[in-house]
Amino acid sequence: MLSAGLKFIHVATIAIWAAGLICLPFVYRQRSEVGVDHDLHRLHAMTRFFYVVILSPAAFVAIGSGTVLIFDQQTFVPWFTVKLFFVGVLVLVHVLTGLVILKLFEEAGHYPNWRYVAVTSFTAAVVTAILVVVSGKPEIDIRDFQTDFFQPGYLGEMLAPVLEPFIRLVRP
Repeated sequence: MLSAGLKFIHVATIAIWAAGLICLPFVYRQRSEVGVDHDLHRLHAMTRFFYVVILSPAAFVAIGSGTVLIFDQQTFVPWFTVKLFFVGVLVLVHVLTGLVILKLFEEAGHYPNWRYVAVTSFTAAVVTAILVVVSGKPEIDIRDFQTDFFQPGYLGEMLAPVLEPFIRLVRP
């Protein structure tokens, strides 16, 4: 019963979080249509309220309930790693969205249409990828990825061209 309740909370908060991240660029686009007056202040206050009071707590509860579910259901399978990667990308989108709020509502703030389309499409693609991975639970054979990358000493070989200029500076 506890697991079902946690799943419900997790899915509901993910839905709120994902929908909010998809909708916020539309709100940002409204910035171009308002001047520097009372309407701008109202739009800014509404956007901040939505991000701080609704979206961020939903993200926090979604990640927290998901973390509890990991240990409750012992979900340690390769497809879950792919899901966590996409959730990490969604967290990055969330943080960058918050940074946009800080800059967008300055006097010279502007949110171009191309950015609106790009961010909305990218966020929708990430959410779709999460849904596809979770719904499909694809069989991923981890041995397919264990090539030379996991051989002892390979990290040094891989980073040698990058680190060589710094090593030459240190050597006498």
